Amino acid sequence: MTDTTKEPTSTRNLDRYGSAELPWSRPRDALTTATPTADLTFFVATVRPDGRPHSAGVGAVWVDDALYFKGGPNTRRSRNLAANPACSVSVRLTGIDLVLEGDAHRVSDADTLERVAAVYRTGGWPVTVEGDTFTAPFSAPSAGPPPWHLYRLTLRTAFGVASAEPHGATRWDFAAE
Repeated sequence: MTDTTKEPTSTRNLDRYGSAELPWSRPRDALTTATPTADLTFFVATVRPDGRPHSAGVGAVWVDDALYFKGGPNTRRSRNLAANPACSVSVRLTGIDLVLEGDAHRVSDADTLERVAAVYRTGGWPVTVEGDTFTAPFSAPSAGPPPWHLYRLTLRTAFGVASAEPHGATRWDFAAE
């Protein structure tokens, strides 16, 4: 699996109190170590066809420097993403609040589905791949009934606000794929 999102193309310090800009490695490393075993709730915000926002809590995992999340094909988020892939994902990590912005697209290739399913299983969710979807005996109610689609966020911009030392606030921009 390839990904061009590994490092930001630009970084901007947003802190007004004199703190240094935060390195991208701080939230990236927190995502790498916290998913899927930490008790984290990610919130995916999408746009309805009429322009109104929609947000839902999801279980997400960071795999190979990319964020993945799932949704049933009839959930509001999946229908929104089919019409407009623009979205944001927010999460409170240990020591830093993070907002990721970009486009989310459905993943259907078997290798990626199997790789991400294996990561989800390490967190205790007994997911299996069936065709180009996920299935399991249970999931969060917000995912809708099985089968579930897998989505990958193509990261464009991220914002981090540190809630622990060293404090700071930073914007990271990433190259388009």
